[in-house]
Amino acid sequence: MATTKAYKGLGMEGATARWYSGLTKKSMEDFKALARATAEKLAPGASVLEVAPGPGYFAVELAKLGEYRVTGLDISQTFVEIARANAAEARVTVEFQRGNAAEMPFADDTFDYLLCRAAFKNFSEPGKALQEMHRVLKPGGRALIIDLRRDASNESIAKAVDEMHVGAVNGLVTKLTFRFMLLKRAYTRVEFEEMVAETDFQGVEIREDLIGLEIGLTKGAA
Repeated sequence: MATTKAYKGLGMEGATARWYSGLTKKSMEDFKALARATAEKLAPGASVLEVAPGPGYFAVELAKLGEYRVTGLDISQTFVEIARANAAEARVTVEFQRGNAAEMPFADDTFDYLLCRAAFKNFSEPGKALQEMHRVLKPGGRALIIDLRRDASNESIAKAVDEMHVGAVNGLVTKLTFRFMLLKRAYTRVEFEEMVAETDFQGVEIREDLIGLEIGLTKGAA
């Protein structure tokens, strides 16, 4: 299994991963809402891959909603361990494993649906990661990438973080992290369109919000 580093100088392990897990847990309602919206798109028994699930909150919430076959792939061993513990606590079956988004340890045409949330900007080989997403999806399968956009304004960032209700200290840290770290790694809509054009995906739909992008991708039918 490939486990080489897939991030732009960002390997969340140990205390950093546990801090991130605690911070993002405060947004559990967002994970639940995303899981419900995703479940509406899925057929019973669908196979779902979350790329870079971190603590696994979305994958666990989705597994609660139906008989889906849910898998999570993350480069961080700490996140894999946290996610497995979260799944065990929730009494749901999700297969979390360690691996590289640019060299996924799955066969061709494995998944019906794929999600990558708040992680794509950290991949050191984004083009390869996109092509791997295409490879592991079944014909007609769909992917959704949700991430920041680099051209988000400071005012938009401040508003979005305030809406997270993470407290004064974590709020300040999060705003600074967005401004000086995460946005620098993020892509614009045009850059995403150019990257997707270099892959075999046949359908793409990009939506913008306050600080981010939602990139919907479709693999062509066989």
